[in-house]
Amino acid sequence: MSDSLNPQTTKLLLIDDDPNLILLVQDYLEFRGYQIMTANNGAEGLKALEEDVPDLIICDVMMPEMDGYSFIQEVRKNAKTSWIPVIFLSAKSQIQDRIQGLNQGADVYLVKPFEPEELVAQVESSLSQAKRMLSYSGSGNKSSMLQVPSNVELTPTETKVVSFVSQGLSNREISEKLNVSQRTIESHVSNMLNKTNLNNRTELARWAMDNGLV
Repeated sequence: MSDSLNPQTTKLLLIDDDPNLILLVQDYLEFRGYQIMTANNGAEGLKALEEDVPDLIICDVMMPEMDGYSFIQEVRKNAKTSWIPVIFLSAKSQIQDRIQGLNQGADVYLVKPFEPEELVAQVESSLSQAKRMLSYSGSGNKSSMLQVPSNVELTPTETKVVSFVSQGLSNREISEKLNVSQRTIESHVSNMLNKTNLNNRTELARWAMDNGLV
């Protein structure tokens, strides 16, 4: 997970079938410096997660094709995404709706309409909590926490990329330094996560530092 104190290195996935809400929330969060990925429903959200793993997900509950409940079940079943904080957005404000959302695996249940400042506060709080949990899980024996195959080898380019990841640079910033597209960097990061069986950029950076690659 990226440093929550530095939004420029933090990526959020926003899922909602309301294009007006997508534009409003995306503009507001991008103004705050966050990188935003978007999807129109849960099915599109899962496709987005196959290409890149965000630091946090903001997801509507009621959507066509795949609703928020079905989406979060898939997220929590996948080891690469199960750790990601999820904020549910819903027009349903009854207490039983909130309870259902939290029981399904959401970290926060935010009722529409909401103030943008409240969403930002929930985003920052959820990121901080996730960071504390990752720090706690890594406070013991690091080598025992990260189960990486012993025969993993990185290409010279991947080694450069993971070095920049360890410095806290975003994919966009890395792409500028290496003079390649952001999509290329995202592909390198995804390939390294697949090679190492790690869940996110934080674990990837920690593994690289533990093994003297950076």
